[in-house]
Amino acid sequence: MDQAAPGRRRRLHSAEFKAQAVQASQQPGVSMAAVAMAHGINANLLRRWVHEKARPPVAALAVSDKPAAFIELPMPAPSAPPASSAEPIRIEVRRGSTTIAVTWPASAADACAAWMRELLR
Repeated sequence: MDQAAPGRRRRLHSAEFKAQAVQASQQPGVSMAAVAMAHGINANLLRRWVHEKARPPVAALAVSDKPAAFIELPMPAPSAPPASSAEPIRIEVRRGSTTIAVTWPASAADACAAWMRELLR
C-alpha cells in the first residue's frame, strides 16, 4: 500500500519559486546542493526543475504535416545451403539397454524436429 503517512502532504511550489531556485543554481561557482538546501528543497527536485527548464516546450517542437515516407532497403536474397554439402542429422536415443540410431537428411530438419517432439512425448 503506497499511501502517504497521515498528515503528510506533497508541497506545491509556485512557478516564481521554481524560476528563482533554477536561476540561483545556474550562477557560476554555486553548488546546486547548496541552493537546494537554502531553498528548503531536495537537490534532486532542483535538478529536475533545471532539466525541465532546459527542455523546449512541447508547442515549440516542430512537427511536420507530411507523413514519413517508406524507404525500401535492398535485402540480399536468403540463400539455403546446397543439400548435398550439408551433413545428415544423426540422432541416438538410449533408454535402458535399448539404443535407437536415426539418420535424417539435413534438408528435412523441420520434419526431423517434428518427429523428435512426437517421440519425446
